[in-house]
Amino acid sequence: MMRYAVLYASSTGNTKAVAEAVAAALPAGEVRLEAIGPDTPVPAEETVFVGFWTDKGLCPQDVQSLLQKLGGRRVALFGTAGFGVSQAYFDAIAQRTEALLPEDCTLLGSWMCQGRMPAAVRRRYEGMAHEHPDDTKIAGFLANFDHALSHPDEQDLARAAEFARDIVNRQ
Repeated sequence: MMRYAVLYASSTGNTKAVAEAVAAALPAGEVRLEAIGPDTPVPAEETVFVGFWTDKGLCPQDVQSLLQKLGGRRVALFGTAGFGVSQAYFDAIAQRTEALLPEDCTLLGSWMCQGRMPAAVRRRYEGMAHEHPDDTKIAGFLANFDHALSHPDEQDLARAAEFARDIVNRQ
């Protein structure tokens, strides 16, 4: 049996890239990497890294369902969020996601980074800007979208790998 499971949900490929970096940082031959789906079984591994994308400040339903079944496991969370580069925003997402874990889970840590968003999001922001040209908040949305285009970048992936190595080294 593998010692580590790296399970992830990825809508745009961002979280998949981070999951691959996490898995590559774990001991060779001791890790299983798998996408989360609606019927993902509870992993046999005691240490589970769970990756997710963010929608309206929370992980998707498939991830929520899986997290609630991870009783007795050691769990590390990682995720991507298109909106915002604020650590406080990332921390709030992590805290909401951590709250889904059963009480008998051991939370090993959480890590988040920005991820690029689909082009449809920019088109929606552009439409909003056209309707409300003086709204500086919408201009901020557009600037954030453009900033997110390069993420997760190599530095983000290196930090994700460091997060995974730190988890292993603490066990």
